[in-house]
Amino acid sequence: MSDTNQSNGTPNGQKGPIIPKSASEALRPERVPDPPKRSRKARSQMVIFLNFLMTLAVFVAVAAIGGVYYAFSIYQGPGPLTTNTNFIVRNGAGLGEIANRLESNNIITDQRIFRWLTATYLHDGDTLRAGEYEIKAGASMKDIMELLKSGKSILYSVTLPEGLTVRQMFNKLQADPVLEGDLPSALSAEGSLRPDTYKFTRGTKRTEIIEQMAAAQTKLVDQVWEKRDSSVQLANKQDFVTLASIVEKETGLADERAHVASVFLNRLGKGMRLQSDPTVIYGLFGGEGKPSDRPIYQSDLKKETPYNTYIIKGLPPTPIANPGKDALESVANPWKTQDLYFVADGTGGHVFAATLDEHNANVRRWRKLVAEKGEDPSAIAVDGQPDDAATAPGSGAQQKKKTN
Repeated sequence: MSDTNQSNGTPNGQKGPIIPKSASEALRPERVPDPPKRSRKARSQMVIFLNFLMTLAVFVAVAAIGGVYYAFSIYQGPGPLTTNTNFIVRNGAGLGEIANRLESNNIITDQRIFRWLTATYLHDGDTLRAGEYEIKAGASMKDIMELLKSGKSILYSVTLPEGLTVRQMFNKLQADPVLEGDLPSALSAEGSLRPDTYKFTRGTKRTEIIEQMAAAQTKLVDQVWEKRDSSVQLANKQDFVTLASIVEKETGLADERAHVASVFLNRLGKGMRLQSDPTVIYGLFGGEGKPSDRPIYQSDLKKETPYNTYIIKGLPPTPIANPGKDALESVANPWKTQDLYFVADGTGGHVFAATLDEHNANVRRWRKLVAEKGEDPSAIAVDGQPDDAATAPGSGAQQKKKTN
């Protein structure tokens, strides 16, 4: 095939005469023409810089997207905890401090990720709240953030039973290892604190619990007093709480309280002494309470104190304990009876009587039970059994184990 251009007879479209080449010249590669020169505009430094910036922006965007994806995957992924653990956020702690402590306790893997992404979730006044939290094994950073933001910290409780004195309640609060702060320097008024179970978070002050107890008792007393039976002849709420505290200490049986209350109200109405062992005990031992292994002796009934209702007439000057709701309600709405006496029946309850003769017979049965247990019935006091039963009225009694 000829490489001569068909139109003009010259090879490769060249015009002019054909110049013969030697074999070596024919085999030598022809020179490739230079590429066209870039325009002056394309060689501008500004264009080069803009191209660099565009490339850099693309690179940064790709890296940022990758970084955000990685951060979110770490933030929402399982954490390093292998067992549940408690974590405390102190009052006033900032996000940076919380994040650092989470990382140092091996609860999260990267405090920077936690701090950055948590800040993006907190808005409209949201914050991580102080308290003690239980963080579950494998909890993600997001789970931890939601928990700390919710404020659902661990709740502890302290139970203060009915019938404790203020001193005994203070001692119980002082012994609680979770509560913080000192107790008030002065005791609250006897009968002014509500017995109940109080829940609190770590860091709660002891004074805060006492304030709750006082407010709760005031509210309860007001409510029950307002709904009292119109036949209840008590001068004021102070007398009301005082009698309720005596009823509280006299019996631990809920179904007996209103009956016991009727006995004391009947005696007050007739001008009879209450003759209640718990008042004698309070006069002897005060708010610390009687030692559990010490009985009440006949000689104790003759010791003069402002609280010895075997000697004084009417109610003692203050409550002898902090009564609960049931005791208060039993005084506000007592049974309608003619009973003036009661004594332990040996089974944990009491037997009641309207006359002294009935009561003395009940006392004899009680003393027989005491003797059968190997105790000296003449040495152990029985409520409502005065020295001279023929001339002095008796009163309610309780088993000695209940008079502490």
